[in-house]
Amino acid sequence: MIGITLLGSTGSIGVSTLDVVARHPERFRIVALTANRDAEGLAAQCRRHRPEYAVMADPAAAGELKRRLAGMAQPPEVLAGTDALASVAALPQVDYVMAAIVGAAGLLPTLAAARAGKRLLLANKEALVVAGSLLMRAVADTGAEILPIDSEHNAVFQCLPRDFSHGSGLDDLGVEWILLTASGGPFRGTPLEALAGVTPEEACAHPNWDMGRKISVDSATMMNKGLELIEACWLFDTRPERVRILVHPQSVIHSLVQYRDGSVLAQLGNPDMRTPIAHALAWPERIASGVGALDLLAVHRLDFRPADPERFPCLAFAYEAANQGGTCPIILNAANEVAVDAFLHRRIGFMDIPTVVGETLHRLPREGVEGWEVEQLLEADQRARRVAEQKLPQSVL
Repeated sequence: MIGITLLGSTGSIGVSTLDVVARHPERFRIVALTANRDAEGLAAQCRRHRPEYAVMADPAAAGELKRRLAGMAQPPEVLAGTDALASVAALPQVDYVMAAIVGAAGLLPTLAAARAGKRLLLANKEALVVAGSLLMRAVADTGAEILPIDSEHNAVFQCLPRDFSHGSGLDDLGVEWILLTASGGPFRGTPLEALAGVTPEEACAHPNWDMGRKISVDSATMMNKGLELIEACWLFDTRPERVRILVHPQSVIHSLVQYRDGSVLAQLGNPDMRTPIAHALAWPERIASGVGALDLLAVHRLDFRPADPERFPCLAFAYEAANQGGTCPIILNAANEVAVDAFLHRRIGFMDIPTVVGETLHRLPREGVEGWEVEQLLEADQRARRVAEQKLPQSVL
């Protein structure tokens, strides 16, 4: 029986993971569930899946969780705080850790899982964006596995030879390009002059995927794809110039790998995160995910177009940060998190997001991060957040 810690269980990835796990009770058991503040949601999950531990990142919410679980026959041990998140990621009875906490907040428990040698199902792209060198060093030191959960990176992984491992190099595999697909989000056809006035509700209404609010906004700005570019460089040992991004509105082809001999391998499927989750949970086997088979006759057509740099300026900033390396990806991610949060709280407009990101990225100097520990990385993250806050427009919408 495979023991699982699920970091971020009340989010969309967490809910989908629990759906897949519940389909295979003979194979998987939930050891720990964690959430930020959603005590009600986590309590319901605890009653359904009966973990040994339940962790709230917010200590105040942990008290609420205890009250909600008071009538449970065998309640889980309730813990709180960042250290508790890291501890349940490294428990000896845990084999796999699903890292699905959104943002830089997921860095410490993700790193703890890698240092404990777990199979790390990585849905938190910021862990690689902020601490790629540190995380990959931990993986090399302990023999931990990283299996990507983002549909694009999971698709690339499926299109590479089965014996691919970090360090093998794409040239040795005959790979020329990694092609990441993007839906283009809800505004791919919106007139440019109308983008300044879009609302958070409109930005979160993704045409193909059911995602959290922050990730939905990142999809609308294409910053999501920019972060995935940086993540792909770490996961597949490559440089930004070997990664191309295509807008593919149907979200049926999740990504492609182009080989030296002219072959292009693609992974196709319905846009449902349970597919990559099931793949990573069972790899190298295949198990049922609950996702229906793709009907190509119903899809009818597959379209592709380049990403418009005027519509998606965040993508250019991501390529810039990826090429410069060092602290630049940290600055990019921190500024984006500040700007997206401000947009969701109606403090700034939609097109202010790339402005804040660009000004912050160009305001702070690049520093090398080789040999840095997590505390130094988080200090750089906090510096960038302070500068990004200063760059926010002062008018309230």
